[in-house]
Amino acid sequence: MQVVAKRHGAEETEKASRPFAVRLIRWLWVLVALAVAVVFAVALARLTLRPVHGAGGQVHDNPHPGATLRFYLDRPSVKEAVVEIGGNLALLMPLGVLLPILFDRLRGLVRLTLAAALISLAIEVVQGLVLTGRSFDVDDVILNTVGAVIAYLIVGRRFGRWAHPG
Repeated sequence: MQVVAKRHGAEETEKASRPFAVRLIRWLWVLVALAVAVVFAVALARLTLRPVHGAGGQVHDNPHPGATLRFYLDRPSVKEAVVEIGGNLALLMPLGVLLPILFDRLRGLVRLTLAAALISLAIEVVQGLVLTGRSFDVDDVILNTVGAVIAYLIVGRRFGRWAHPG
């Protein structure tokens, strides 16, 4: 117990000894990330949580991993496959950068992966249960999560460490 208290005290002393300008810049960095996250959330909701009128019988749920991917990869239109697969990969990439900046606890790969997967799953469940012309697709959950993880590994991990050192 005493060791933990001493270590916590040392961390507080180290944080206090950092130059004020560095702390201010990090604080501003987090505020900018928060503003970007709000804009991203609004754009994400507009993109994914609106009904698609006129889709009718063309929409089917997909609870089988890989089924939608095989469908797009087996089609002659490479452009359609790239747009669908690439779009789902890119959709939650901003979360791979923003979450580690905003939440110190989401700096680890496993926690970030779980957070991105839960957010994507929530979007897909709402699409499948509530929205007209939308459907649940497990492949979207997988691709969205992989996209967030890729962004985290390339950029988000570094930004998260910079925003929350130590």
